Amino acid sequence: MHSLGIHTGVDLKERSLTELTHHFGKAGQYYYKIARAEDDRPVEANRVRKSIGAETSFAQDLSDVGQMLQELEQIAQIVEQRLEQHETRGRTLTLKVKFSDYQRLTRSKTMLAPLSELSTIFEIAKALFESIDLENRSIRLLGISLSNLDNAKQTQVIQLPLFQNGNIIF
Repeated sequence: MHSLGIHTGVDLKERSLTELTHHFGKAGQYYYKIARAEDDRPVEANRVRKSIGAETSFAQDLSDVGQMLQELEQIAQIVEQRLEQHETRGRTLTLKVKFSDYQRLTRSKTMLAPLSELSTIFEIAKALFESIDLENRSIRLLGISLSNLDNAKQTQVIQLPLFQNGNIIF
């Protein structure tokens, strides 16, 4: 593309369909359409959800630990509601903290049993939060997410047998 003088999307959009297919074959039609925001591929609305969470950015940075924990509990309530709405539970809880200087920090804990209850979600998030050395820093954002979801609605991969009656199945 650079040898043809195409360095940006604007440069690509200025080229004709004929010119692009001449230089790039079938891909030329794709480049032509994509430069014009045309995409005929179907939207996959039923993708498997990998995590559920919530986060809050604060209008004013928080510096009081008590207030931070109150906000964390409210976020845990939202996460619990979303888990209930999606009829799922998660085994890995991740706490996200963004400080006033935009430095981001995450802490995670994976449990043996899936989580879905507010009290458990909050207690684990609180323990992760308390493990962070705040060093008198203020917080701009707090978030909680659960991954390693246990969802009965999700497609389950079933391992088919390789052998039947001692013989390999083809």
